[in-house]
Amino acid sequence: MTTEFTVRDAVFDFCRRAGMTTVFGNPGSTELRMFRDFPEDFDYVLGLQEIVAVGAAAGHALAKGTPALVNLHSAGGVGHALGAVFNAYRDRVPMVIVAGQQTRAMLPTRPFLGADEPETFPRPYVKWSRQTARAEDVPAAFAEAYQVAMTPPRGPVFLSVPEDDWDRPAEPIPHREVRAAFAPDPAGLRETADALNGAESPVIVVGHGVEDEDATSLVVELAERACAPVWISPLSGRSGFPEDHALFQGFLPPVRDQLAARLEGHDVVLVLGAPVFNYHVHSEGRYIPEGARLFHFDCDPSQTAWAPVGTSVLTTVRAGVAGLLELVEKADRPTPGPRERLSRPQASDPIDAALVIESLRERLPEDAVVVEEIPSHRDVFHARLPFSRPGSFLTMGSGVLGWSLPMGVGRALASSGERIVCVLGDGAIMYSVQALWTAAQRRLPMTVIVLDNGGYGAIRGLGRRIGLDSIPGADISGIDFVTLARGLGCPGRAVADAADVDAALEEALTHDGPFIVSVRVAADNAAMYDEPEVR
Repeated sequence: MTTEFTVRDAVFDFCRRAGMTTVFGNPGSTELRMFRDFPEDFDYVLGLQEIVAVGAAAGHALAKGTPALVNLHSAGGVGHALGAVFNAYRDRVPMVIVAGQQTRAMLPTRPFLGADEPETFPRPYVKWSRQTARAEDVPAAFAEAYQVAMTPPRGPVFLSVPEDDWDRPAEPIPHREVRAAFAPDPAGLRETADALNGAESPVIVVGHGVEDEDATSLVVELAERACAPVWISPLSGRSGFPEDHALFQGFLPPVRDQLAARLEGHDVVLVLGAPVFNYHVHSEGRYIPEGARLFHFDCDPSQTAWAPVGTSVLTTVRAGVAGLLELVEKADRPTPGPRERLSRPQASDPIDAALVIESLRERLPEDAVVVEEIPSHRDVFHARLPFSRPGSFLTMGSGVLGWSLPMGVGRALASSGERIVCVLGDGAIMYSVQALWTAAQRRLPMTVIVLDNGGYGAIRGLGRRIGLDSIPGADISGIDFVTLARGLGCPGRAVADAADVDAALEEALTHDGPFIVSVRVAADNAAMYDEPEVR
């Protein structure tokens, strides 16, 4: 065996210095040489499907604030993973994805398991992709990939490596730093501050960019100084503002006319770290109320380019908000009153999903992190379960199901003891149920709650919105989630009576290791994006 310093040595040495010593993957033949003499200080986290590997990597990256390292198997593994890669791209999750490729000598013969166009396959849902021309260039490309993943807006990057490259000689990657934060144009900053200072009724809309840059406390200070109520942007993957704060108003709907109606009466709209705006269904009408001025701060030039209204200022969120705090004056405006707290639902059968969520709120440990994927119950969830700490709430911002359970696994792997609670729909869990095996193998502190309404409730609701009362393929009844989970090593309990909800949740939240609760809830007959419950 060679004693030379190899591509493999250079890459693992760089990963060690960058803090990427946890590898998420599902290995195949073209990756085996990467793992020869696998370092003892590295941890390989096996996902039984590539969606699980990428989703778990995302949860780990969001917890650590650094890219996760993902290993996929050639073209097939990348293909399996692409739905999750799309999620990571939309939610700006940094990760370095390394996929295997057949040896360079075999590539002209279009070999079995070879990727024909590896660089183009995952695009446009990676920030950067490469297969180097020479083996000795792999370490430098790896370092470049890391820097691109971490440069705002953060996101996934992709590197294809022919399997024989790992054993080739290479030079160590020199240490270097990239300071990626950037400040707004001074004129744009002044224009925005002047608008806030002169506004009669400003409002702030925050997106996941606020939490990504650890800017929540700065946004709270700005909102309090401007006496501006705060909304969360539509379909945001994180929160970005404490939901128990007096200025918090709720989550904006992903429907143009409804969103504009929520902002009615405000003359200045400031959007921070979010698209303008992310809609789910078509509607006509204005983007914002007539006569209102919109200012948009974001680090993504593609977002600032396509925003249909207002003035966009290209900046990282922390730098932009810090700059505004130097210019915005303390306002004396009336602030909204506290939001009314909803009463506890009646314990009756069939079980109301609101009862499950309210029962969870009453028992949730103070340091718990909740990961949500219940599209048909999301309005009820947000109305009844507020989050006040940055990082205490995660969800899928892109809409591709199967993201949140493995993301919860990755977040639990980074846990220092806090409970990770995944609240999932019966449809959502089946896209990545294999993640329960990883949770069980690692004895992770996870509680998984499945709201089983017998089908794809969100699809039914969207169908009713356009006059379709019967949707083919929307029914998925007959799945025994507890038996399925037990087969993967995760114990659990099924609940069909409202009287048993409290005891089941208590057991699930205190169990040593992962535990699943499957609750049979009433089907939701409302159309999607009807008027939600309010506090």
